Amino acid sequence: MLYLLTGFSDGGDFLNLFRYITFRAGGAFLTALAFGFVFGRPLIDLLRRKQGKGQPIRSDGPQSHFAKAGTPTMGGLLILSALTVSTLMWARLDNAYVWIVLGVTLAFGLIGFADDYKKVTKQNTRGVSSRARFLLGLVIAAAAAWAATMAHPEALQFRLALPVFKNLLINLGLVFIPFGMIVIVGAANAVNLTDGLDGLAIMPVMIAAGTFGVISYLVGNFNFADYLGIHFVPGTGEILVFCAALIGGGLGFLWYNAPPAAVFMGDTGSLALGGALGAIAVSTKHEIVLAIVGGLFVVEAMSVIIQVLYFKRTGRRVFLMAPIHHHFEKKGWAEPQIVIRFWIIALILAMIGLATLKVR
Repeated sequence: MLYLLTGFSDGGDFLNLFRYITFRAGGAFLTALAFGFVFGRPLIDLLRRKQGKGQPIRSDGPQSHFAKAGTPTMGGLLILSALTVSTLMWARLDNAYVWIVLGVTLAFGLIGFADDYKKVTKQNTRGVSSRARFLLGLVIAAAAAWAATMAHPEALQFRLALPVFKNLLINLGLVFIPFGMIVIVGAANAVNLTDGLDGLAIMPVMIAAGTFGVISYLVGNFNFADYLGIHFVPGTGEILVFCAALIGGGLGFLWYNAPPAAVFMGDTGSLALGGALGAIAVSTKHEIVLAIVGGLFVVEAMSVIIQVLYFKRTGRRVFLMAPIHHHFEKKGWAEPQIVIRFWIIALILAMIGLATLKVR
C-alpha cells in the first residue's frame, strides 16, 4: 500500500525509497516485529481467558510435557496478524505472487484455527479429522499451483526446474499442478509435525523464509538471475517483503514462545507457515530446493511415515516415538538441547540450499 506514495515522488526525494523492494522489506520486518511486541501479551492473556485449560496434552507423549498443561494455543494468530498487516502495508498489491502466497497462508491458517478450536473446546487432541484437513489443503494448493503457473512466463509454465542444472527444464504438463499441490500440502503438514517443542518449528521456518526471501529477490531480478544462471521469474522479488514480514512476526512470537512457552503456535500457525513456504517454492520455481532448505521438516515428516508403515507391517517401532524430536526426548535429551541442535541443522541446510544457486 505504501508503494503508492511513489506516485508523489519526483525521483530524488524520500518517497522514492518506497520503489525499492529491499527498503520495503526492511519496513515490513520492523512493522511485524513491533506488532508482535505490542499485541503479543494482550493476545496471550485473551487466549488464556478464553481457553481455560489451554491446549490438551497427548497422554502417550513424553512425561515432561504434562508440566505444560494450561498453556494456551493458537499463538499463530499473532504471527499471521503481524504478517498480514505488514505485507498489506509494504508490498505491492498489484503483484500476483504476493496474493497467492498470502492467500495460501491465511487459508491454511483457517484450517489450523478450526483444528485448534475443536481441540480446545472438546479438550481432545484429535481436532478436525485428518482426511478433512488433507482434502481442504489439496483444494487450496490446487488453486495456488494453478494461479502461480498462470502467473509464470510462458516458457516456464508447467515446467520443473532442477537445482545445479543450468538450463534443464522438465515439462510436466498438467502433472505440474498435482506436483505443486504435493509441495504445498507436504510443506504445511511437515512444519505442523515439527511443531512439538517450545521454539522448535518457528526458528527453522524463519531460516527457510529468509533463505527463500533471498531466492525470491534474485529470481525476480533479471541481472542477478542472468549472472547466477537461474530462471528469471518477473515479479517474484516482491515475495521478499512477505518473507521479511514473516521473520519479523516470527521473532515477535518467539519472544513469548521461547522455553518455557507462554503460548503455543498451534496448527493455526504451523499449517499456515508451512503452506506459505510451499507456495513460495512453487512461485519461484525452486520446489526441489525447498526439500533441501526445509530438510529438517522433511526428516520430521519422514520419521512419522516410516514409523507408521513399519509398525503396520511388523508391529514394532523404528523410533521410540515419532516425530523424531520426541525420539530424542525419550532418549534423555533435554528439550532446549534438541531445539538448539535442530536450529543448527536447519541453518546448515539453508546454506546448502543457497549454494545451489551458484553451483551450476
